[in-house]
Amino acid sequence: MFRHGVLKESSTFLASCPDWFAATFTAFISSIGGGTLRDVLLGSYPLVWISDITILYAILAGVLATFVFYRQLMHLRRTLFLFDTFGIALFTIVGTEKALSLGVRPEIAAIMGMFSAVMGGVIRDTLTNEIPIIYRKEVYATACLAGAVAYLVLDYLGAERNTAFIAVSALIIVIRILAVKYQWRIP
Repeated sequence: MFRHGVLKESSTFLASCPDWFAATFTAFISSIGGGTLRDVLLGSYPLVWISDITILYAILAGVLATFVFYRQLMHLRRTLFLFDTFGIALFTIVGTEKALSLGVRPEIAAIMGMFSAVMGGVIRDTLTNEIPIIYRKEVYATACLAGAVAYLVLDYLGAERNTAFIAVSALIIVIRILAVKYQWRIP
């Protein structure tokens, strides 16, 4: 579940500091940060990554793959962008659903969906002295929030779960791709 950003996040970090321990720690924090923050704020325990050891192994495998294939990955920036975009779409929906399942108000569920998708990267960037993407006027967290709200609307209207999942994923992905292609910025 938390694997979406492992290759992207660790490859970004490796570009500035190729220390294996620091890269592993950074990939771990980035991968589990958003979901952990969501679950702590919502009081949902045990945290998924604590109760499911395969998440740790997936992160380690991602870091290892990044070290082994670093040069090849650096030529796949568009592919990494797409992996990240698909990942934020997935985690926005998963985070929104989890918040709803815990009985919070829809407005809070939308925020928790956005947090699930973006806060791991914010924590990573803060720890590595980078300006987080959400503070660079990019349409990133906004795409996630729009997707979470769309998911809530579809849920309210009684849309079938898979239909809502596909529609909202497509919405977030299209917003993000168009925002990058046309350099949309948040005022």
